[in-house]
Amino acid sequence: MEEISLKAQQLFNIGSFPITNGLFLTLVVSLLLITFALIFRAKIKMVPGKLQGAVEMGAEALLGLMDSTLGSMASAEKYFPLIATIFIFILCSNLLGIFPGVGSLEFHGVSGEVPLFRSPAADLNFTLAFAIISVIVTNIIGMASVGVFRHLGKFFNFHGPIDFFIGILELISEVAKIISLSFRLFGNVFAGEVLMIIISYLAAYIVPLPFLFLELFVGMIQAFIFATITLVSISLHTTIHEEH
Repeated sequence: MEEISLKAQQLFNIGSFPITNGLFLTLVVSLLLITFALIFRAKIKMVPGKLQGAVEMGAEALLGLMDSTLGSMASAEKYFPLIATIFIFILCSNLLGIFPGVGSLEFHGVSGEVPLFRSPAADLNFTLAFAIISVIVTNIIGMASVGVFRHLGKFFNFHGPIDFFIGILELISEVAKIISLSFRLFGNVFAGEVLMIIISYLAAYIVPLPFLFLELFVGMIQAFIFATITLVSISLHTTIHEEH
């Protein structure tokens, strides 16, 4: 039975920088998405084919969701690249991480024989990095939208003891959001990987299929939740001060 490791296993070093199997698959996903984007852009036509039509339908659906959340199609189009990138990258990472055969390829790493690939979201470093990026970027968007001092006044309010206490709670909630986003994504994906390893060890071939489809669904839902929470954060940071 494959060894279950809570942290990503190290494959090799580039100088003093360790390359883990989770980071390696992250690089693979990045290259695949960049390659697909370049090829897709070169083949865009006025009369869309099946693939272009499917991509356009997905983009329109996401824009519609963003429009209803932000209350403006202009804002939806403005922040679409960020939300779409988060959703697509996490989705592809989750789906490729449970792709049949991905976990069975082995590499003689620094600590012996380890899986060559590991789902990026099953590495807490990946989910924590995405959560930090999400919180920092949404706060930068808030400062750009309503002004630096007006945005920071949400966290540092000295107009009175109650306002100061509420500001501290708002600041704590931003830190808690990092923990919540990172551990929710990590916990669901890592638990799914462990489940698939155990089921595949106990009964191969047909039996794991229902669990595989379940993990596909969970991977899609987790990507959608992460992107949606980021979208809601943008909405709150860009409108909350304008209501006063």
